[in-house]
Amino acid sequence: MPPVDLGQIDLLVREGFYQNRTDFIRTAIRNQLNTHAEAVRQTVVRKELVLGLQHYSRLDLEAVREAGEMLEIRVLGLASIAEDVTPELALDTIRSVAVLGAFRASSSVKAALADRIQST
Repeated sequence: MPPVDLGQIDLLVREGFYQNRTDFIRTAIRNQLNTHAEAVRQTVVRKELVLGLQHYSRLDLEAVREAGEMLEIRVLGLASIAEDVTPELALDTIRSVAVLGAFRASSSVKAALADRIQST
């Protein structure tokens, strides 16, 4: 960030508009997300993304396997896979993972799915 911008932020902090630089940055990010909320909403609908939190338990994935299906995980927010899911179960049930936000799974499941995880 350019020094002039930092100086302006520091001035606003000193004048009491914000508690600190982090407060300013959080507020700026929130304002930009609000400004573009409709575009995000339309993209979520168009791309069939889950918005928010999506958790996959071992039982969820076992049901997917029994149905002979494969998941294409697409999440805007947090996608998580339970710690008791084995790499084999993940490979049998997850075709692809695309997460804008955070993806939580055991290191062994992440390693097994490495070629199926789409970078953002």
